[in-house]
Amino acid sequence: MAFIEQLKNDKLNFKNEVLSGMTVSLALVPEAVAFSIIANVSPLVGLYSAFIIGLITAIIGGRPGMISGATGAIAVVVVALVIRHGIEYLFAAVILMGLIQMTIGFFKLGKFIRLVPHAVMFGFVNGLAIVIFMAQLAQFKFTDINGIEHWLGGQALLVMLGFVGLTMAIIYLMPKLTKTVPASLTAIIVVSAIVIFFQVQTRTVGDIASIAGGFPEFHLPQVPLNLETLKIIFPYSLVMALVGLIESLLTLTVIDEMTETRSRANKESVAQGVANFVCGLFGGMGGCAMIGQSLININSGARNRLSAFVAAVGLLLIVLVGSPLIEKIPMAALVGVMFVVAIGTFEWASLKIFRKVPMTDVIVMVVVAGITVIFHNLAVAVIAGVIISALAFAWENAKLVRAREIVDDNGIKHYEFFGPLFFGSVTEFQNKFDVLNDPDEIIIDLKESRVVDHSAIEALNKITERYAKVGKKVHLRHLSEDCRVLLDNASAIIDVNHWEDPHYKVPSDILG
Repeated sequence: MAFIEQLKNDKLNFKNEVLSGMTVSLALVPEAVAFSIIANVSPLVGLYSAFIIGLITAIIGGRPGMISGATGAIAVVVVALVIRHGIEYLFAAVILMGLIQMTIGFFKLGKFIRLVPHAVMFGFVNGLAIVIFMAQLAQFKFTDINGIEHWLGGQALLVMLGFVGLTMAIIYLMPKLTKTVPASLTAIIVVSAIVIFFQVQTRTVGDIASIAGGFPEFHLPQVPLNLETLKIIFPYSLVMALVGLIESLLTLTVIDEMTETRSRANKESVAQGVANFVCGLFGGMGGCAMIGQSLININSGARNRLSAFVAAVGLLLIVLVGSPLIEKIPMAALVGVMFVVAIGTFEWASLKIFRKVPMTDVIVMVVVAGITVIFHNLAVAVIAGVIISALAFAWENAKLVRAREIVDDNGIKHYEFFGPLFFGSVTEFQNKFDVLNDPDEIIIDLKESRVVDHSAIEALNKITERYAKVGKKVHLRHLSEDCRVLLDNASAIIDVNHWEDPHYKVPSDILG
């Protein structure tokens, strides 16, 4: 088992792993409570979800040290389901979400994360950094007796800002003195001690909601097992599964780059699926990897599964026995920690390269970040970025098609093409030919080109038809094996002559 094997690892820094995990468990509490409120469910639902998902992914996940739990990305998706159909349908949707993610992992579709361009990664990370930052601003507001929100002012605002600043100062300055204890944990303890000892009036975790509870209980969703239920939950489950995996695999990639290690995307997909499946069976709201908490863990020195395991178990212990103490932690301390995470998450280097990279990459970064910030929908943001990048790539490659014209001693004209032949380049390809002035026989040499799709096949067919109408003959030469198969498969709808090249060890006859 991967978890047991890592515990036996000689390079395991037990102290760093445990302390990092404890720091993360504290940071998980307000996040889980806040996401529960967004999803319109009890705070304990979010806390139990964070425990179950965090524990399972810590043990069987594909990225040691990555933290998973209840997330805002999932909460935003499920809130409509809860309001329209009730919480029992949410539990059923989370179970189906897990099955979808497991299926994706079993079929090894996680590898497609490599199709996400670096510009999308920059946009994703920057967007999340802004979302993390903006989410903390809610702690600078209060609700009056009429239910209207107002910004803090006067002494309350000064106290809040003072403790947030103190927290951030400790986190930044302490590593210069010692790295024995994670700076984030030290900052939380110091600020909490000041608030409790001097009885400073400021908002605490307990002011948001009570986090006391027992063990999560097994609970089968109380919904009808019929096609109508499936129709209701499937759209939500599919979106949740995709959003969860996209956020998890992109977070995994970010941590890979930070730690200069490699993880297993498909294994993580299966782990996320198992975690959400079990989460649904214990009355959870579902979740995925959390980039903020993962960065707290990694920046605190954790590199092992033990830290994520400690974070999950620590969260459960907080719910079971530690709630009276944890509820006294000032929100200012946790806000300070998350501000530091947001600043560290943002790719400041991306701002310096705006004039050094293609304008398409800049547009992709801005679009992905914008969609992430405005709609909080990571799936749409990433897919939009990939589509823009793909279209830009297709456009650039469409301009790469060029041809060299040679007439041999036998009066046969050769068109030697360079660059891919696909839907974007077929117009440029067809414009290269001079049908009326060419000799009676021409050869299209594709040694340095490649037939990619049906549009390319149709372009080849149209060229042969144009030459056939004026009594001239066309042959294709130097087809790669995959191009040959593609053309043979399309033989029922087009008629293209192949001139087999001796390189392929077949007769060099002209085949009709």
